Order: sequence, then structure tokens, then C-alpha cells
Amino acid sequence: MRAHLGDQLVVESPATGVARRDGEIVGLHHDDGTPPYDVRWSDTDQVSLVFPGPDAHVRHMGHGTPPSGHGNPPSGHGAPAAAGTASPAAPAAGDIGRRVAVERRRRGLSREETAGRARMSPDYLAYLEEHPADPTLATLVRLADALGTTVAALRGGGAGLPPGRGHALLHPRLRDLGLEECRALLSTHGVGRVAVTAPDGRPAVVPVNYEVVDDTIAFRTAPGSVPAAAVGTDVAFEVDHLDEALSQGWSVLAVGPASAVTDPDAARRLTGGAYGEPWAGGEREMWVSIRPARLTGRRISPGP
Repeated sequence: MRAHLGDQLVVESPATGVARRDGEIVGLHHDDGTPPYDVRWSDTDQVSLVFPGPDAHVRHMGHGTPPSGHGNPPSGHGAPAAAGTASPAAPAAGDIGRRVAVERRRRGLSREETAGRARMSPDYLAYLEEHPADPTLATLVRLADALGTTVAALRGGGAGLPPGRGHALLHPRLRDLGLEECRALLSTHGVGRVAVTAPDGRPAVVPVNYEVVDDTIAFRTAPGSVPAAAVGTDVAFEVDHLDEALSQGWSVLAVGPASAVTDPDAARRLTGGAYGEPWAGGEREMWVSIRPARLTGRRISPGP
């Protein structure tokens, strides 16, 4: 392990492999950049002498090649890619980092301003926004205070609440989706909602696990259930995705006749090709298919 002044020491969680603690290296004890290091921790702003363990690595902050000496940097942490091989793609941001970035931009704050308010390194804030991380409670408390929000909100504490409770985008763009885009989004399978007239004559909207086979929507249910009432009628089927952290999403609506899959071979093929079992459990061996006669959709995204 080699480091320069200004590099970051990242300590990973042994259970999840994501960053748990982070600090700036402010002091070297050997000319070749080997440990130990004086580290100013971003969550406490305190400096301590650190002998890094196997769960730690150095994140080089644009100083070029680390100081020369015996040994090599750990694979994947500052080592150049071998000739002819592509560097591994950077990991996607974690949910906490995305929420922090959204709140920061919503308030018109730069990373430097936010880091100053939260008493942490701007480099650590950049790392948090761009990588999966597991910051300490103290870090989240300071970030929440700096952004005028709560720790629960940064952690996604509203996960058990109905979707769409977040702030709207400052300049939202609502556009209609083309037929091919609707088909592509619908074919991702998962959970959708079917609108039917229930056996008691009342309208009902029921979530179901569904599959898409040859442009036909299919779901499993039990005879006599509310979803089974779709058979022999024209129904509406809707699937959507909402990104709470970014306040954007899409929805696709299919309208068409529903029928029971009565051919045993066709039913077996659907069962064998299904991506999973219905979440509701129980005996659900009746397949219902919907052949869309009309397919429309909309997407909300940031405007110019």
C-alpha cells in the first residue's frame, strides 16, 4: 500500500464490501508512502494514527503514480489496467448518495458548499454521491443538517409509504412513449395492475405478477378470484416504475380482451417459462392472457 498526502483512506464494511469510513491522509511516516498514516476522518474531523488492515485501501486523488517502493497497490485500487484490457466500469451510485445529490441540487448547493456545511471533505462527498457507500450515523446527521432534511429521508425512510411523496422536479418533462418503447418497458415483467369488474359488480384494481410472451400479457390466478373476473371482458393493465430519489418515472397502459389459457400445453409452457412464483402464494394454476389492442405510455424526466 502506497499513498500521497491528500489521498483518501477508505475502510470497507467486511459484510457488504462498501465504504464504511473515509478520511484524508494528512501525514506520512515513511518517504515511500507506506503505512502508517495520519488520517483526518470525514465523519469526525479528528486526526488519528492508522495502521490500515485488509479491509482498507487507498483512493489516489489525482497525484499520478504512488511513491515507488517494494510491493504493488492492491488490485482494483489504483493499479493501471493491463495493456489491451479495459478498465472496470465505475460502480453506480448508491441510494443514499443519489438522495444526497438530489437534495443538494434542489437547494442549489455545490459539493464544496455542502461539504463545508457538513464538515467533511468535498472528495468524500463526491465519493458518497457516485459510489455505493455505508456512511456512519454521524456523517448522515451532519449531511441531513446541511441539506435541511432528515436522516430518515436520506436513508429512504419512506420506503413503506405510497410512492410519489417526494418533491416534484423543478422543470419536469412529461412526454408520451412510442409503441416500441412501451413494448420494451412492458416486457421487463414484474408486478402490474389489472383493472376489472369484480364478481360483486364493483370496479377493482388488483396487483399481479405477470409475464409477456409474444406481445401477450399473462398472469396466474385462482378460479373465482378477483383477477379471474377479467376473463371474457376488455380490461386495462398498467405497469410503472417510480424513482423516488430522482422524482421521475414512467407508466405503460395496455387495454384489450382477456381470456383464460385453456390449452394444457400452452399453460405448461407459461408455467415453465415464468420468472418466478406469484408473490401472493397459494394455488394459482389458472393462466389469464391479455392481448393488447391499445398500448400507450408516459414518462416524467428532467426538462432542459
